[in-house]
Amino acid sequence: MNKIAILSGDGIGPEVMAEAVKTLDAVQKRFGLSLTYEYADVGGVAIDRHGCALPQETLKICESSDAILFGSVGGPKWESLPPAQQPERGSLLILRGHFDLFCNLRPAKLDPRLSAQCPLKPEIAGRGFDILCIRELTGDAYFGPKGREGSGATEKAFDTMVYTRGEIERIAHIAFQLAAARKKHVTSVDKANILTSMVFWREIVLEVAKQYPDIALDHLYIDNATMQVLRDPHRFDVMLAGNMFGDILSDELAALTGSIGMLPSASLNGSGFGLYEPAGGSAPDIAGKGLANPIAQILSAAMLLRHSLKQEAAACAIESAVETAMAQGLRTGDIANKGDKIVGTKEMGDAIVAAILKSKG
Repeated sequence: MNKIAILSGDGIGPEVMAEAVKTLDAVQKRFGLSLTYEYADVGGVAIDRHGCALPQETLKICESSDAILFGSVGGPKWESLPPAQQPERGSLLILRGHFDLFCNLRPAKLDPRLSAQCPLKPEIAGRGFDILCIRELTGDAYFGPKGREGSGATEKAFDTMVYTRGEIERIAHIAFQLAAARKKHVTSVDKANILTSMVFWREIVLEVAKQYPDIALDHLYIDNATMQVLRDPHRFDVMLAGNMFGDILSDELAALTGSIGMLPSASLNGSGFGLYEPAGGSAPDIAGKGLANPIAQILSAAMLLRHSLKQEAAACAIESAVETAMAQGLRTGDIANKGDKIVGTKEMGDAIVAAILKSKG
């Protein structure tokens, strides 16, 4: 039996989480899985109820689970709090550090049927694309030595970009291993023409690449990479980047898909434990209205099945069911075109569940 910690969070989090749990129930029925769920407060709702964004009880539930299915946190209500106490920094960032979730997987997949939502030219968007951005999550300037010192005209602030050999090696191995199951192509993104840490990054990635002779490897500077994904996203398969550049790149790729309501993500440690969440935010403006797109949360559940529970067939069943719902012309408002059938959060979830169960056998 596998235990999943369910942290729904704020805003639309509980609504879309309910649909993701429904899909997990459906694959349990279809594949004979045994999953248990334990719900816990996180984010703004946890601040209101417990005085902090990540209560100790929530952390204990996560520690005793096989994976975390995370919703969305934050909203205007808590923006006046000190930065360290705000919902995201006070929960999500702590969880990443506590569980050493160093590997962030951000699929950016554009379904050609949603090409109208893509800001690229129709002749580019119409072909769709499928890119996996792999971002190192616990190093770089985000976690290196930082501070402020001095006064007057010489006062300064600094964030130090630091990487160790081990940090680069472990994220590079994951990139090559995942590329082996895709199109066998890794693009490593750095700034090796300027930054010493990125010269080191490139050297280590090249060393690791020798262990994967069947995987093609190329390198792009971050400024060129952000331009090339606009010009020709089809040339990319797996894109590997450090923390800062991966942050920039994954958000750019998300924008190209037309709706962050379609994009899941996973943050993993070395033992397969992971936190799975939609790429979007808590969207408080539509919370409680039944309008939110649940697909990103549902696909995050599929990633949980694949990476932490090693249930590939169940993960594929969810992803295929999402494809079926899209082929039926069902759309939430954020991805709707003229002539599409617009449905709400629950209706989209119901359609995906029906597709999972209908394909049984």
